[in-house]
Amino acid sequence: MRSAVVLAGGEARRANGQEKYFFTYEGKTFIERLIESLSRVVDEIVIVARNPAQCTRFREIGNVICISDIRQGLGPIGGLHAGTLAAGGDLIFVSACDMPCIDAGVVSYLFQAIGSHDAAIPRWDERMLEPLHAVYRRTALLAYLESHTSLSLRTMIQTLDTCYVPVDELRAFDPRLRTFTNINKLEELEHINLSWSGKPGEVRK
Repeated sequence: MRSAVVLAGGEARRANGQEKYFFTYEGKTFIERLIESLSRVVDEIVIVARNPAQCTRFREIGNVICISDIRQGLGPIGGLHAGTLAAGGDLIFVSACDMPCIDAGVVSYLFQAIGSHDAAIPRWDERMLEPLHAVYRRTALLAYLESHTSLSLRTMIQTLDTCYVPVDELRAFDPRLRTFTNINKLEELEHINLSWSGKPGEVRK
């Protein structure tokens, strides 16, 4: 069984406090686009919210589970902990809620790439990784998250048996690597809505 965990509990400070998962791109909200793409390659989708009140924002969305952080105030690590506990799959794809262009083919490739490793993480270079667009083994995540001291995703990745996937391998599915597009500011949303012309070879980061 394959699961997806979408982290939606951020404070959205760079988006003027607005809920990024309800931003609209190409006629659909970010969360609608995420669910549509992920539903093609996973058996369940778990949305992790800050608290039960935020969970109510997703109650109209079908075929998803919404849970809230168990450990409050820990950022992505806290959301990952709650999502991993709730997920039923042996393998879990993890993403942020502000990535409206996630490609199902890329996600499927990462599920295959993990092999016997604990994680399959896309890598641009030695320093630039994509831990919130990656596949993890549930048992390995639980073992780490039950006893970790650091809140750093990079530290977690270095602790796990990680397979790094060069992003160029993913161009076979997504030539422009739009799958990694993330929107943190309203200005960025306006830019992709008005001018995402998709020039050959262009990478939006």
